[in-house]
Amino acid sequence: MESLATAILSRVATSLPQLRDMPESETARKPSPDRWSKKEILGHLIDSACNNHQRFVRAQLEGGLTFPGYEQEGWVRCQGYATADWSLLVDLWAAYNRHVAVVVARLPVASRSFTCRIAGCGQTACSIAGCDRGSAAPVKTGGFHPWKNVRRTFSTG
Repeated sequence: MESLATAILSRVATSLPQLRDMPESETARKPSPDRWSKKEILGHLIDSACNNHQRFVRAQLEGGLTFPGYEQEGWVRCQGYATADWSLLVDLWAAYNRHVAVVVARLPVASRSFTCRIAGCGQTACSIAGCDRGSAAPVKTGGFHPWKNVRRTFSTG
């Protein structure tokens, strides 16, 4: 798990300067009425890190996991990411993902595979490295699947 933790830390380190350099006006702009602004996307990634943090800790304590679904539109709306301070979101995103990296690095081998039940997704055999059902995978829903889109999403323009 050290390599996954290192990858998380590396992605935070390489993304952070680019995120910090973005002007507030750019981060608040929605590309269309039905799409999220960069603030809302980053807020969603914070939520994902938060959800994964719980999954990783609970996997160690409980073995099998049962979680409510993640209603992403509601979470983003209720937390007001669209009007949040960009620098606060960037700092929170970076700090939370650094913490998740520490948690991942400390996972015992026995906690790396578990049964995962997420409302709306059914029961799935999951592992920290992935899952056979994308919507239920802790890693895929928690900032690692979106990682491949971070550079494209947060590039200027």
